[in-house]
Amino acid sequence: MANNNEIEPKSRTAAPQGYVLGAGGGERLIHFRDGGNIFIKVDPAAGSGHLGLGTQQLPKGSSIPVHRHLDRDEAFYVLEGDGTVTLNDVRYSCERGGTVFIPRNTWHGFMNPDREMVLLWIMVPPGLDGFFRETCSRPGEIQRELTREQINAIGLKYGTEYR
Repeated sequence: MANNNEIEPKSRTAAPQGYVLGAGGGERLIHFRDGGNIFIKVDPAAGSGHLGLGTQQLPKGSSIPVHRHLDRDEAFYVLEGDGTVTLNDVRYSCERGGTVFIPRNTWHGFMNPDREMVLLWIMVPPGLDGFFRETCSRPGEIQRELTREQINAIGLKYGTEYR
């Protein structure tokens, strides 16, 4: 499909009408911990009150710390790379093309020590988008420096608890 046929959200607060984003579409943020790219592609601000979807780049050697979502289900699809996912203290390999489903209240985290990994994330109901907006920075902004306590407090606002 040609990029000139893309339909982007007209307003981040417009009524839901559907849209089509290209590969680089969505709201881009820079992760506070590892500098990886995050793209929020579907969320309440773009018209979806029931679903959040985006991508997260984990640079080589980075991780997503073990945490759980108290009232949200989450799924990941590995777009690029490979690594390890921990579900309730059990480690599993995950690789390109793999899918991980995480029911609410399940402790989970990712590690990728050897190479970059890019994940597609889906969250129902949404909430990860708000967490990312409060903790990450926009391209060109100074990267936020947050303490563990600040991250935990922001996480709890969105039903996320860290170990």
